[in-house]
Amino acid sequence: MINSQILIIHKFPALFNILNEIKSNLNFEIKAINESKIQNNFKQQNLLIISGEKTIDDENVIDIKNYPINIYKLIEIINVQFLKKNFSKQNNVHVGKYLINLNSRKMSFKNVSISLTEKESKIVDFLNSSNAAVTISDLQFKVWGHKSKLDTHTVETHVYRLRKKIEKKFKDKLFIISSKNGYKIQK
Repeated sequence: MINSQILIIHKFPALFNILNEIKSNLNFEIKAINESKIQNNFKQQNLLIISGEKTIDDENVIDIKNYPINIYKLIEIINVQFLKKNFSKQNNVHVGKYLINLNSRKMSFKNVSISLTEKESKIVDFLNSSNAAVTISDLQFKVWGHKSKLDTHTVETHVYRLRKKIEKKFKDKLFIISSKNGYKIQK
């Protein structure tokens, strides 16, 4: 059975040999790579890397600091990292041409990304989930959790700043559209 989770073991033959002996008991597939430089095309969600070299800088790398390490503890660390990656993948929401990770609050398009505040990510998520324009009072209630009337400038200011941030980074002036009925995301 081929598993969709893959652990790349880079320049660490002893670890590969140990894990290879118990591979039938693992929840992931293992592969050894011994090239001098590991390529940066390992960006898929279901892949992790353990390297015998300290020079790899990749979000998929598991950094083991304390040696020797119990093999069961190592397998637990690997499984937890795969769970975290899967959880993060489930939090990715497509908003028009953009991808937003609600967990990390990163909005990205191609190789460009910005960090959103908690309120900004909630605004985008709420506007994205609505098919119609959203009123300021709906945003106040759903994003801020207030039933009473806040100063509407709070919502307007947040939306304005969010628009400017997106315009500056992505050159997109039409991401959030205003109408007489409220705000809407251009999809």
